[in-house]
Amino acid sequence: MFHLASTVFSSRTHTGVRSALAGLAALAALLAASGRPALARDGSIEVDVELVLAVDISYSMDPEEQALQRQGYVEAFRSPVILDAISKGVNGRIAVAYMEWAGTGNQDVVVDWQVIDGIETAQEFAAKLAARPIRRLYRTSISGALDFAVSMFETNNYRGLKRVIDVSGDGSNNQGRPVTQARDDALAAGITINGLPIMLNRPNFGYPEVAHLDQYYTDCVIGGPAAFTIPIRERSQFVDAIRTKILLEVALAPQRERPHNVIPAQATPEAPSSSCTFGERSWQQRWGN
Repeated sequence: MFHLASTVFSSRTHTGVRSALAGLAALAALLAASGRPALARDGSIEVDVELVLAVDISYSMDPEEQALQRQGYVEAFRSPVILDAISKGVNGRIAVAYMEWAGTGNQDVVVDWQVIDGIETAQEFAAKLAARPIRRLYRTSISGALDFAVSMFETNNYRGLKRVIDVSGDGSNNQGRPVTQARDDALAAGITINGLPIMLNRPNFGYPEVAHLDQYYTDCVIGGPAAFTIPIRERSQFVDAIRTKILLEVALAPQRERPHNVIPAQATPEAPSSSCTFGERSWQQRWGN
């Protein structure tokens, strides 16, 4: 539940202040009537959710998987179900950015922040995303992705009722600072982290990976109010899983029922059953750096 604070002014409030507030109210009404987003008092645009989609493009993802992943995000923003959920928010709009990541120095904003408030802006976002080429890069730094995503919130011009990092990946953190440190810093900034662990059965060419990536994400990556993971275990699940995940993230009201494959985070942190440094130790044992 969100509590919206209001300020009550006494009858002795300075006339200039009242005039300024009246002007802001008139501007907000004008913008609303014209279909343009309303502005907060600090000039930022008020939205229901600020959402960073942080997508893994490491070499452990094969080209077909990357294409399916990209298709899943494109189709999600063309989905009437997603648009309906956005329209039912307090402000009726969200702000979204799409970022791809791999190693510590590899984070790329593929589609920068954009307001989505209806079919036209959603189609515009999807078209931008579909037009960008897909890349593959080395290493897996979830911590680097989280740190970069946090910086994206600090420099945008939006004020959301909630801020979410939606991180997908097919492996554990093996470069950069510990993922739990990056997670905890993001949570301290009031950001929720949700996860899309990709768990497809495929050869890993001798590189050991954590046995249960969904549990690793639950223990080491995600966090914040109502945080969750949706694991993908088959290629056919990409589109549905991504659509479900974004639907849950843009819906302000708690869901009465979650899909059976959604794994919510524990309300109270418990001792992790996964090793949150598994990837780093495995990489050092194999490559020595």
